Amino acid sequence: MTKPAEHTSTGATGATRGVSSEAHSLTELVEIQRAAFLRDGIPDADTRIDRITRLAALLLDNADEIAAALAEDFGARPRELSLAADVAGCMIDLAHQRRGVKEWMAESKVAKVQGLLGYKQSIRHDPLGVVGIMGPWNFPLQLTVVPAGSAFAAGNRVIMRPSSVTAKTTDVIAKHAPNYFSIEELAIATSKHGSGSDFAKLKVDHMFFTGSPGVGASVAQEAAKNLIPVTLELGGKNPAVVDVDADIDKAATMLADARMVNGGQVCLCPDYVFVPEAKLGEFTDKVVARWTENFPTIIDNEQFTSTINQKNYERILGLIDDAEQLGATKRQVIPGGEPLPDAERRKIPPTLLTGVKAGMKIEEDEVFGPVLTVYPYRDLSEVISQIGSHPHPLTMYWCGDQNERFQKLADNTRSGSINGNDFAIHLFSGELPFAGVGNSGMGGYHGRTGFETFSHARAVAFSTLPVSVAEMMSPPFLPKDTRLTNNQLKLWKFFNNRAMKKVRKRLGA
Repeated sequence: MTKPAEHTSTGATGATRGVSSEAHSLTELVEIQRAAFLRDGIPDADTRIDRITRLAALLLDNADEIAAALAEDFGARPRELSLAADVAGCMIDLAHQRRGVKEWMAESKVAKVQGLLGYKQSIRHDPLGVVGIMGPWNFPLQLTVVPAGSAFAAGNRVIMRPSSVTAKTTDVIAKHAPNYFSIEELAIATSKHGSGSDFAKLKVDHMFFTGSPGVGASVAQEAAKNLIPVTLELGGKNPAVVDVDADIDKAATMLADARMVNGGQVCLCPDYVFVPEAKLGEFTDKVVARWTENFPTIIDNEQFTSTINQKNYERILGLIDDAEQLGATKRQVIPGGEPLPDAERRKIPPTLLTGVKAGMKIEEDEVFGPVLTVYPYRDLSEVISQIGSHPHPLTMYWCGDQNERFQKLADNTRSGSINGNDFAIHLFSGELPFAGVGNSGMGGYHGRTGFETFSHARAVAFSTLPVSVAEMMSPPFLPKDTRLTNNQLKLWKFFNNRAMKKVRKRLGA
């Protein structure tokens, strides 16, 4: 491993190198970073790549300590999951940012033919300045570090606030960050800096938030008071649809596994599944069989992630109890001799619900736990109608071929993404955006989308034309100007009428 001492902070003053973020208030951190941004100007590609590389090193060099802190924060969380998601899982996009930054930051020349005539046009991709990033507790580093990498690629300074719920993990990052970064480049906000609502009030140049729709709305309201743009990555109830021709065994196995990632505490976990009516029993049996195979023990099983805290533990049990009391059928995987659910370890057994109907709380609430609801369907139109009756989800799952039924589902629903036959595979591409829509978020990141989120597309236009727009649009307006205006209207009307005829011909009107 690389020693922390080898990670020098370029462009930082001696007064800020090695200094903990906790030595300053949130407002002071914003002022320090903005002053540094104005002093140093727009960073070159090498500086941006260096910052992204040091961000990766911060995680990689301290991976074991991070995994241990995450296990302590959750109560039980597999080391393999923590390293795969919150350390290695960040590297895909960080590497993509490093590779793409030189190309993305270059000024784009547009309308080249017009440029030859004397009307030169280009687009600069300028950094915004200071970016605030607020993360959730379920993947407290992946969902803060990855957007921070995008912000660095775009040339910004970053103040990052991992969730206070996973305080021990935040403390590890806050402790080690000064070995890799000056607070002029990256500052870590902890609970000592105040609450999340305090952070949302900061006058940064862009606020990025990942979390629940309710809190996201509050963050957007606070940012709006200062006219600060926001990116919101939220959640929602993610549907899964099993096609009539799908392999039921494969579909049940994938969805059973996907529901249990991080104990079900993932914004991309499938919440409810539509299965062809004739195959409902086979599907549910196979889901329960898969969970039984995977979890021969639960209470003392360190591979079974605990629910993050008592509040969420009780909320999930409340959703299950409400559904059962109102007529839903519950099937749970409880190993012999284990008194589950277990409040001390916050372990809830994998739970499958059928017979869920409108009026049950679980019909509307995102579960964020080890519970999967299954509905039978006869026709795809039923599925489309029910999905459409809910707010737009963050993702949607399809089990089956990419056929005409898939196309019908995609064309008649809305979601942040669609994943076919596997869990959250769109995350593993540097070319695909990660973004919600409607209730599941606004704006996106990952790859070039992330770079663009934290950049300002700045138009640049130069003229060496023989005519002057300023002269043409200011008084006095002479008869020749009137003739020119009238001729423009005639010309545009001609073009528009021709376009309308073509459209009507294609539509058969």
